[in-house]
Amino acid sequence: MKHRHPLSTRSWSAIVAGIGVALLAAACHREAPGDAAAGPGPKDPAPRGIRTEKVAVSSYRRSVETTGTVAFDQDRSTTVLSPVSGPVSRVLVQAGARVKAGDPLAVVLSPDFAADTSALRKAEATARNAERIAELDRQLFENDGISRRDLEQARTDAVGAAADRDAALQQLRSLGVDERTLDDIRQNRPVADPGGVIRSPLAGTVVEKLVSPGQLLAAGTTPCFTVADLSSVWVLANVFEADLPFVKVGDPAEVRIGAGATPLPGRVTYIAALVDPATRAVAVRLEVPNTGMALRRDLYVDVTIRSRVESSAVMVPVSAVLRDEDDLPFVFTAEPDGTFARHRVEIGPRVGDRQAIASGLAAGESVVVEGGLFLSAAGRS
Repeated sequence: MKHRHPLSTRSWSAIVAGIGVALLAAACHREAPGDAAAGPGPKDPAPRGIRTEKVAVSSYRRSVETTGTVAFDQDRSTTVLSPVSGPVSRVLVQAGARVKAGDPLAVVLSPDFAADTSALRKAEATARNAERIAELDRQLFENDGISRRDLEQARTDAVGAAADRDAALQQLRSLGVDERTLDDIRQNRPVADPGGVIRSPLAGTVVEKLVSPGQLLAAGTTPCFTVADLSSVWVLANVFEADLPFVKVGDPAEVRIGAGATPLPGRVTYIAALVDPATRAVAVRLEVPNTGMALRRDLYVDVTIRSRVESSAVMVPVSAVLRDEDDLPFVFTAEPDGTFARHRVEIGPRVGDRQAIASGLAAGESVVVEGGLFLSAAGRS
């Protein structure tokens, strides 16, 4: 593929001047056959418009550029299931609401709640009666009114009744019943709002509301809400096999939503052990603070991972690398006799405004970094 670049009047003057110098040198050669061909020597300045630079091996850390998708931090998000079966009585929050751990999200009218409430009332009464009997038996035993065997049996009954009461309490707690309501039930007082409560298991934002009043729920299976802490999110980036050796857990990264957007800093926290057979890419997980809440689930983003693995190669300015008609890279080098030679090269990664050269150029050579297009145009003409 040909690269076309407009040349200034000054540039064309430089080319014409160069051709004139070549013709003059040829004429001198014809007039004095014993003299060497005229031309710029090793110590002569480079032709006007041409600038060279001596290259050297440099160490660098490459940047891996790819794309990714935003996802909720699975350690800070969850789907909230209903702990009880029954129809939804009230929905207490809407999508976008900020909640704390333990906040009520919805109320469910459930026969499970009524049965468990009754079980707690009975267990509380039985436990209190067993404790009273055990205390009376202790007093009788001290006055030789009953045998030790009867006293031990009374104490065993009291322990068993207390265990049944604690189990009934725990069952209601698992249904989302608050401590105030539990205390009313234990004191045999009427509860103000009978029903199972769906509560948030963590602090965050309600990002999805999946139920409506009257909807029938199944305990442990019906998803009702999605709650997520949006202060930090995951970005799942696709890294291909050639770049994978340069990506390590802990590498810093930058995430951009679009061109010109302010990059958000992140860090590599996990590298998948599997390769996607369709894309031959490996999923790399980044943890990114969600500054300004700009990152949203399933959003496509650009990702730059700053590798901490050091490599070394011959580095040249990006302007030194040109492309031929077949889109193959090459450079011009300044030869000791003052001429310029064209070299095919294999390029490595780009690091800022420098290009790594994998092969075709050795350290110590002088490469043309400005004016290579003029030399290429002159060579075609």
